[in-house]
Amino acid sequence: MHKFLLVWWSVISMTAMTYAQQKQNVDSMQTNHKILVAYFSATGTTARIAEKLANVTGGELYAITPVESYTKADLDWRNKRSRSSVEMNDPQSRPAIKGQKENIADYDVIFIGYPIWWNLAPRVINTFLESLDLKGKTVIPFATSGSSSISNSAETLRTSYPALHWKEGCLLNQANEEIIRKWIDKLGIEPFGKI
Repeated sequence: MHKFLLVWWSVISMTAMTYAQQKQNVDSMQTNHKILVAYFSATGTTARIAEKLANVTGGELYAITPVESYTKADLDWRNKRSRSSVEMNDPQSRPAIKGQKENIADYDVIFIGYPIWWNLAPRVINTFLESLDLKGKTVIPFATSGSSSISNSAETLRTSYPALHWKEGCLLNQANEEIIRKWIDKLGIEPFGKI
């Protein structure tokens, strides 16, 4: 009887250890991510938020840079002939960007940051998204805006690029690292290598 109990206890212990190891492996796969914080910023506002986000997540910062920088006149939303007005009124507009992010396959999670223009992401964000193979990646928008919420721009991106795994975005106007950390915790995203 004693031998039977010893064998039974050994089997139970081994099963529990195997289960715990498998659970740890699954949890590790779900919570450890290599993160890219890609952003477009015309005036520096979104860039400052992107830097804070990269600090909180440990992600690599990457500026989406248009070939032709935007001037103050280009950004005049009251002028229907300004560059930004013309681009935003043309859903097919894809402003050229400098270079292409290399090694995109290395990243699991990509934060995409932008200022909201005409209640949408600027067309240069479409250029970026279409220049890379992001299928299967988790993509999370973040934005800055003087008056719009992120809802419409995020939903438009989600609808335009359904092959990507989108998570809930956030408007991060004037956000500090504590606010950003709370949002990241809510998303369940942790940097690669953290336990």
